[in-house]
Amino acid sequence: MSPRSALLLGGFILASLNLRPALAGVSPLLGEIMADVGLTPAAGGAITTVMVVCLGLFGMVTPALARWAGLDRTLLAGLLLLALGVLVRTVDGVFALYLGSALAGTAIAVMNVAMPGVVKQHFPRQVGVYTSVYVSGLVVGAAAASALMIPLERATGYGWRGVSALVAVPAVAAALLWLPQTLGKQAVPVDGRSRHFAAILRSGVTWWVTALMGLQSLTFYIMLAWVPTIFQESGVPADQAGYLLSLTSLAQVAATLAVPVHAGRRASQVPHVVVAAGLTVVGYLGVLLAPTTVPWLWMIILGLGQGASVALALLIIVLRAPDPSSVTALSAVAQSCGYVLAALGPLLIGMLRQASGGWTVPLLAGLAFCLAQAVAGVFAARPRTAR
Repeated sequence: MSPRSALLLGGFILASLNLRPALAGVSPLLGEIMADVGLTPAAGGAITTVMVVCLGLFGMVTPALARWAGLDRTLLAGLLLLALGVLVRTVDGVFALYLGSALAGTAIAVMNVAMPGVVKQHFPRQVGVYTSVYVSGLVVGAAAASALMIPLERATGYGWRGVSALVAVPAVAAALLWLPQTLGKQAVPVDGRSRHFAAILRSGVTWWVTALMGLQSLTFYIMLAWVPTIFQESGVPADQAGYLLSLTSLAQVAATLAVPVHAGRRASQVPHVVVAAGLTVVGYLGVLLAPTTVPWLWMIILGLGQGASVALALLIIVLRAPDPSSVTALSAVAQSCGYVLAALGPLLIGMLRQASGGWTVPLLAGLAFCLAQAVAGVFAARPRTAR
C-alpha cells in the first residue's frame, strides 16, 4: 500500500469514528452539565434535540457544497467544523453551549451525507466493504463515547468541559490525515452524466430509500430512548438495564461489519432487508412479551437487526445512484428527511405510554413501524437506479 493510499484509508476510518461521539457523549455528562450551567431537564434535553434537528436540516446543503468544493474538501470542512463546535460548547455560558451543539450537529449532518459519496468516489469497486468499514466506525465511535466519557473525566479530573473538549482531538487528527486528499487537485464539479438534484427528487426510488432510512432510524431511536426504562419498569435493576442497552451496540458492530460486504455483492438486497427487519421485530416482541426472560437474547437479536438495517440503508444509498454527485444528492434527501422522522419516534412513544399507562400500545406501534420498514426496504432494495 502506498503512503497516499494509507493516508486515504486512515483518514476515512478516523472520519467515520467521528460521526457520533459529539452526539453520543452528551448523555453521560448531561446531569453534570445541567447542574453547572443551571438548566432545567427540558433545557438539558434540548442540547441533543438541537443536534438532531441540525442533522435533519443541514444535510441538504451538502450536495451544493460538494458541487462547489468537491467531496474531499466538503468532508474536511465537516471535520474542522466539528472540532470548532465541540470546543465552542465548552465555553462558559448557555449561548455557547447551544451554539457549539448546533455547529457540531451541522458538521455531522454534512459528514453523514458526504460519506456515501466518498465511498462511491474512492472505492467504487468495493462499495460493500467500505460501507461496512464506515458504518462500523460510526457504531464503534458512538459506543466508545457513551462508555468512556465518565471514566475519562475521572481519570483526567478535567470536569465536563475538559473531557468534552477531548472529542475535538480525533476530529483534528482525522482532518490532518484527510488533508492530502484535498491538496493539488481541483474541486470535483457535477458533470453532464450526474443526476440533477431535481431529478433525484422526482424519482420514486428516492422516496423508498428515504422511507427505509427514516423508518429504520425511527425504530432505532425508539429503543435507544426507552428500552432502559422499559426494563426498569419490568423489574430489571437500573445498572443491568444500562448493560443490556450496551449489549445491542456490540451486536450492531458485528452486523455492520458483515452485512454490507455480503449484500454489496448482490444485485438485489431484498432478502437482506427482510431478514434485518424480521430480527428487529423479534427483538421488539421479546421486549414486549417477555422482557425479563432472557433479556440479553432479545438485545442481541435487536442489535443484529438494527445494525444490519442501518448498514443496508446506507449501502443502498450508494448502490441506487450512478455516480458520487448523485449519491450525495440521494444521501442528502434520505438522511435529512430520515432524521426528521426519527426525531419524532421517542416523542410519539412517550405520548402513547402516557396515554395508555403501559408499554403494550407503544411497543405495538414500534412493531408497526418495523413492518413498514420491511415494506419500504423491499422496494428500496430492488436493483433500480434513482433517476
